[in-house]
Amino acid sequence: MVSPQNPLKSTDGMATFKERLQSAHEMARHPNIRVTDIETRLGTAYTAGSLVVLKDCFPATNFVWLMGADNLKQISRWHRWTRIFNQVPIAVFDRAPYSFGALSGKAARAFFRFKRKRTDAYSLADMQPPAWMFFHTRLHPGSATKIRQSRALKKGIVNADREKLSSK
Repeated sequence: MVSPQNPLKSTDGMATFKERLQSAHEMARHPNIRVTDIETRLGTAYTAGSLVVLKDCFPATNFVWLMGADNLKQISRWHRWTRIFNQVPIAVFDRAPYSFGALSGKAARAFFRFKRKRTDAYSLADMQPPAWMFFHTRLHPGSATKIRQSRALKKGIVNADREKLSSK
């Protein structure tokens, strides 16, 4: 579920929703992962509300909320954040340099007793919430900030080239 825009993040240099949706489609290469723009179509403003609607519409589906450690660190600032933990199991993926802060943050402390062991990973989707796991994975050297900077640079070069062509 590609979010229209996280209200806690700046839109500066952010890819358009269409570009982020396309990128998610390109990265999701597992047949059981379905990338969707349903949150935009539902018109819900917050994740907690979107999950209520999704669970009502698809009662036989086992949802798992996927997020990076950066979001675990600041989820306690989200609208009705405890409802998210109580609605669906959550898989949190390591993201440098956020892991330590995320695992010692308000949400991780509040739901510490519901944190599951790595050996339970295959059954996370079947667990009754609240249930969450932190996946210490091989870290990718990229970052959203670097991607936005690269996109801005490329756009600047493309726009400069267009200006050169139009002035000839």
